[in-house]
Amino acid sequence: MNPFLIPVILAGGSGQRLWPLSRTEHPKPFLPLPQGGTLFGKTVSRAAALPGVETILTVTAEPLWAMSHSLAEEALSGADHKILFLTEPVGRGTAASIALAALWARQHYGEHGNDAVLLVLPADHLIENQEAFAAAVQTAVACAVQKKLVTFGVSPTRIETGFGYIEAGRPLQENGSAAALPSYDIARFIEKPPEEEARQLIAQGRVFWNAGMFCFRVGDVCEAFAQHATTLWDATQHAWQKVHTSQPDVWALEHASFSQVPKAVFDRAIMEKTGDGAVVCGAFDWNDIGSWTEWTNLVAEDRDGNRLHGDVIAHASRNTRVYAETRLVATVGVDDLIVAETADAVLVARRDHVQEVRAVTTQLARRGDVRCQLPNTVPCPWGRYTVLHESANVKVKEIEVAPGEALSLQRHQRRSEHWVVTQGTAKVTRGEESFTIQHNESAFIPAGVKHRLENPGEIPLLLIEVQCGSYFGEDDIERFDDSYGRA
Repeated sequence: MNPFLIPVILAGGSGQRLWPLSRTEHPKPFLPLPQGGTLFGKTVSRAAALPGVETILTVTAEPLWAMSHSLAEEALSGADHKILFLTEPVGRGTAASIALAALWARQHYGEHGNDAVLLVLPADHLIENQEAFAAAVQTAVACAVQKKLVTFGVSPTRIETGFGYIEAGRPLQENGSAAALPSYDIARFIEKPPEEEARQLIAQGRVFWNAGMFCFRVGDVCEAFAQHATTLWDATQHAWQKVHTSQPDVWALEHASFSQVPKAVFDRAIMEKTGDGAVVCGAFDWNDIGSWTEWTNLVAEDRDGNRLHGDVIAHASRNTRVYAETRLVATVGVDDLIVAETADAVLVARRDHVQEVRAVTTQLARRGDVRCQLPNTVPCPWGRYTVLHESANVKVKEIEVAPGEALSLQRHQRRSEHWVVTQGTAKVTRGEESFTIQHNESAFIPAGVKHRLENPGEIPLLLIEVQCGSYFGEDDIERFDDSYGRA
């Protein structure tokens, strides 16, 4: 492996086809999988296990940094790796994210930066065969050293209309490794073909699913950006000049300059235009958990073809997928359905319409409904909160603060808050005063007053928060000091 192999994990996206489980501010890479762990955590572990890797770079949305950081530390527990973060204030697509990673490597490694090899890994892919994955990376690095811009292909196992395809061109010359996997020039990309076209592509052979992973030298991808995506490259370089370190391991982009970067997907901006593209045919298992079909495939199938997760009764039901998060879900006499239940929403869809779930999130966003953004229980770097009730002038939450953790020093202009402790001890900062309250005691925080909630105890702090006012959005939070870099 190249000593400067740098895995770059792209941890963003909204997972709209996995609504209502996935939301824009708690997307699928960070969701608990049915078998345990998260897609993001597994991606970090997979990257860290590659020979020669010392540093992992994660590019993520600014609001997701704290969650990314916590899960990365958990995945790397006991490992001697550095994990660093680039945070984007607004999403501009994978092209901008990869351009940022290249600029970071140039700056971080100085004169050796152009020779560093970036391995770009989406955070929402599931790959279990580490040995086969490492072999594919080894071949990709060898191609990258030969100035190729490499993507990874996976042999299709079924007719799939939700994936992109790559048609292989001529084979590349042997790169000198006995363990080298087949690699080819790229003849063309085919974006999510209809069923019949997908069937014909697979029948003709030398066609692969586009795994959305890339490998290239920093200098080569920078040249490709300058040649094929000049406007995007210039705007990203301008935004990089205004980057700042909000934490020792975090480079944060400024909103005003980064929002000027054009939106673009790396495949279209670079890979479909370059004459130096190559595809390495991986022998690893691969699953792009992009829809309810892939998500429920992680659950064992019963004798009637159903895949059931949670408290579910399926009577006279066949080939139906049910995800139940908070309540009993019963199906009777149904076939070929997707049913997904969370605390605040239920999805019912025909299985052959599963790719259209994003239409629901589009409508929610159009009418300003927060249910496309946040789940009912929201994980936070200090713990979590659950919305119990909301009406025009009151909102009720249950808040859990982990031992030793603290919310930011903040204030709200459009609501007051009443806190009632139900477990543990709370340290309250309110204006210039500081005091503690315990079980069955309460505190009142008027609107416009700076305040902070801390848990100085050794058990989780639980409290009920009653908000009264005219607006309860999370954007009515003005932070003055924060342990998690959000101030």
